[in-house]
Amino acid sequence: MQPPEVYDVDKRKFLSALAHGSIFFSGLLISIGIPIALLFISNDPVVKGNAKEAINFHFNVWLYGVILIPLSFITFGLAGGIWWLVHWGLTVWAIVHCFNEPDKPFRYPFIFRPF
Repeated sequence: MQPPEVYDVDKRKFLSALAHGSIFFSGLLISIGIPIALLFISNDPVVKGNAKEAINFHFNVWLYGVILIPLSFITFGLAGGIWWLVHWGLTVWAIVHCFNEPDKPFRYPFIFRPF
């Protein structure tokens, strides 16, 4: 019987936070490449879980952006501004979670999970 694998907690915290923090570069389509790369490179199940959740969050941010940007013209920027605050706030929450609870992947509330 093999002993359970032990993962470096500091590395787990950093890579998980990096996966979620990549959304701060969402203006660049390459930002989704960070969690995709982590999904394939890392063998840590928590990092993989956080990478999958970050990929799903990217898709949601883009989907809601497509919907809310036109509404921003009607609402004088209010719809887009609220979504900007929400998605940045959720991202900060995810990063804080990764540092405070490194053994559990973060789950964003109210998002679609196609992946």
